[in-house]
Amino acid sequence: MPVRLKRGERLVLATHNQGKLREMRALLVPYGVELVAAGDLGLAEPAETETTFIGNATIKAMAAANASGLTALSDDSGIEIAGLNGAPGVVSADWAGPSKDFRLAMQRVHDEMLARGLNFDGKPRANFTSVLCLARPGEPAQRFEGKVFGHIVWPPRGSYGFGYDPMFVPDGHTQTFGEMDPFLKHRLSHRARSFEKFAGACLD
Repeated sequence: MPVRLKRGERLVLATHNQGKLREMRALLVPYGVELVAAGDLGLAEPAETETTFIGNATIKAMAAANASGLTALSDDSGIEIAGLNGAPGVVSADWAGPSKDFRLAMQRVHDEMLARGLNFDGKPRANFTSVLCLARPGEPAQRFEGKVFGHIVWPPRGSYGFGYDPMFVPDGHTQTFGEMDPFLKHRLSHRARSFEKFAGACLD
């Protein structure tokens, strides 16, 4: 039977990323679910050894559920740039280095594009992917995928959001996720799309 969360239930978000925590808290407000971050519980970050978003989301959710004894939700997400053959993809966070400085990550995107003789004038295609995984100790994990398509820009624009948001413009819009009002981004994003599937299956 699929796991269904009830109002007032405590849910561990398997992340140490405060940006993800803020977004997920905003999405969960209407459902009355109490969210606590794995980092706040002192849970270690597991090694993400899979080569897919689904695989790494499952690792994180199962590790948090087994360590805490609670139901856990994870998000594995990243940007996939067509001109870079889908990179950085599942290693999107790694491109930010040990300090998780996404200015470095965005600069690396720029440098990799130029090294391949590519430029930003033609609105290079890209997409964000998010996989949410819900896990409860001793039960099968459930996974939900969402994508949003658009193009990347240089230089990055805006100070909202996190990660690669300042260099990504979703289709049908002119602002980057970094410039966009957070409320609008929460309606459009890859995480919002995976969350919609998760909510339909698991939230009352």
